[in-house]
Amino acid sequence: MSLSPQWLDELRARVTLSGVISRTTRLTKAGHEFKACCPFHNEKSPSFTVNDLKGFYHCFGCGAHGDVIRWMTDQRGLSFMDAVKELASEAGMELPAMDPRAAQEAEKRDSLHDVMAAAQAWFAERLTSSEGDKARAYLVTRGFNQRTVERFGFGYAPEGRQSLKAALSQFPEAMLIEAGLRIAVEDKEPYDRFRGRLMLPIEDARGRVIAFGGRIIDAAKTDAPKYLNSPDTPLFDKGRTLYNLHRAGPACRQSGRIVVVEGYMDVIALAAAGIEDAVAPLGTALTERQLEMLWRLTENPVLCFDGDVAGQRAAMRAVTRALPLLRPAHSLKIVHLPPGLDPDDLIRRDGTAAMEAALAQPQDLLGLLWQHERDAVPLASPEDKAGLKARLMAQVDTIADRDIQALYRRELSERFSAFAFPPREQREWKPARPGQRGVPAPRRSDPAQTARLRKSAGSRDALGAAVLAGLIRYPAELARHADVLAHAELADPRYGALVDAVDSGESLESGHLRTILAARGLASPAPDDYAALRFGFLADDAPPEQAQADLAAAVSLLVERPALEAALAEATRRLERDMSDGAYAEQQRLLKRKLEFESRLRHMASARAGAEQAAPAKPMAE
Repeated sequence: MSLSPQWLDELRARVTLSGVISRTTRLTKAGHEFKACCPFHNEKSPSFTVNDLKGFYHCFGCGAHGDVIRWMTDQRGLSFMDAVKELASEAGMELPAMDPRAAQEAEKRDSLHDVMAAAQAWFAERLTSSEGDKARAYLVTRGFNQRTVERFGFGYAPEGRQSLKAALSQFPEAMLIEAGLRIAVEDKEPYDRFRGRLMLPIEDARGRVIAFGGRIIDAAKTDAPKYLNSPDTPLFDKGRTLYNLHRAGPACRQSGRIVVVEGYMDVIALAAAGIEDAVAPLGTALTERQLEMLWRLTENPVLCFDGDVAGQRAAMRAVTRALPLLRPAHSLKIVHLPPGLDPDDLIRRDGTAAMEAALAQPQDLLGLLWQHERDAVPLASPEDKAGLKARLMAQVDTIADRDIQALYRRELSERFSAFAFPPREQREWKPARPGQRGVPAPRRSDPAQTARLRKSAGSRDALGAAVLAGLIRYPAELARHADVLAHAELADPRYGALVDAVDSGESLESGHLRTILAARGLASPAPDDYAALRFGFLADDAPPEQAQADLAAAVSLLVERPALEAALAEATRRLERDMSDGAYAEQQRLLKRKLEFESRLRHMASARAGAEQAAPAKPMAE
């Protein structure tokens, strides 16, 4: 399609600029012009003017300037072509003819829009029926009133596998499948994708339904995913879509910010609390395209992440994705909520003011990068600190803009120097050595107790090293355990690096995983270490199926350990505060679990030792 300057001028002439702007901004007549408080920045006295005769708007405060098409792209957040199409429809103008293939694709998309609109109407109608009782009850538990339910278009998909097909019988089966509403399987009858779910429409920048998200209602269905989104279709590309953009775009012009949260239910919870300028990606980390969409709205989008390990990892994925794209005046701000809370939890517990306070104090991108890399591994030796600097500079090297890269390099180098080479008077005071005047000699410890403690600590360290070695030796198992490892409180940053490799679609091969660790300045377990670790799944002659089962058991132990130790520590603190029978019983129960855990660990670590004593040694292989 080719839009000539003459055609665009005709479009501008047929549309009244003040009429379009007045839909979202209150205008006051002032002679031949209109005035208003600028929608692009906060002000108390009007400096924004609209001139229909000249066909442009202008703000004398912030310099915003443009015609009706620019208004649609900047204030509404539409793409240029979407803005032109909407204005042309309003003006009754036909778009210039496209080539036959493009015309056919456009016709197909228009037809699919009809399908999605019909599906949305049916889902909304089912929510109000007796079938939607459980879905309505769930919405009440979330605190969503009727206005929020109607505004965001909640609906319900019944349980039947053929219910939607019967309701939308006016559309061919092929269109329902192409729209992502039905699933086609070989040699079987197609069936409805969404069944027994609370439904939520996903809309494009023009407010048209292009996909759906469904949340399961029946908690007993543990074999089904909690949330299910439409697949990519001719209408829906999840990497190019931000949920709620058509509502948040205009709100962003008033607030001067755009907030990115992790899921669409977070967006709705914020909107219900009066925070209208929030969007969310759809089941993926932020893409380059989504970042560009955000930067069109504001120079510093605020990314808000849940206060858990997964939220921290999501923040770093966003940072590494954004670094190569940084350009002057465009960056990101990051907010971490209190541990264990998402936006809805925080608002319910502390109110909207607490959420606004968190959003008002974001961390800048550079600060998060420094904090994450500094805390990634213990920095006990000069080599560790040199590794920190290497990781920081490797991140800086990905920045394409040379000026920003140089400034990041200088700022991070200064922070590193202040951290690694503090002034002498600021260094940590070290206590006097035993034997000096006034310093008592240390108490002698029980040799047997010391040996038991060392053996226990050695087993714990060996477990972490063995699991890491096992995942590298059997890389296909990494995808199986990635979710569990991602949500575990593991101090070793190498697990985070391996899980990131799964999330980003990296090749899961032993050699490539070692390369990933090396690129982050992290060591890989060497094949020569396997014998010392003495876990059966690392043996050369271990049957693959048995090795994978033993590795899964070791992963379970590794994940269980931090939670058990934290619970035991809390129970011990409680017992010290409250010498009650209940506190004592809880501590003893956890101590018993800890002893059982250590017994299972010793058994796993010693199983290979017994096998090696009964069989001749074999050459070591990776």
